[in-house]
Amino acid sequence: MAGNIFAGLPKLPMAPEAAERLEILLDQPGLRIERIVSSGQASPPGFWYQQADAEWVVLVSGAARLRFEDEIEARRLRAGDWLHIEPGRRHRVEWTDADAPSVWLAVHYLKD
Repeated sequence: MAGNIFAGLPKLPMAPEAAERLEILLDQPGLRIERIVSSGQASPPGFWYQQADAEWVVLVSGAARLRFEDEIEARRLRAGDWLHIEPGRRHRVEWTDADAPSVWLAVHYLKD
């Protein structure tokens, strides 16, 4: 199995109501790797992700702001920035760049 993280990126600008594009690159017991492509999307008002698994995520290209519920300020992310998200830690995407694709690589795994 092989591929390219930048293959098949959506043409911009996308319609404001368009959803992020999520593609599962690898799915094994206890491990899932996803490519997520955002282009102006954000989490709905009042919505927080809260996952049972741990997540390591890197912003490969683009720009975004991600906020954790237990932090006052959203974190500004640019290409190359990565975060580790502990299981159950509530977080949301506050903003993604509408002028360039924000390509995320997310690694979800079960933590001992």
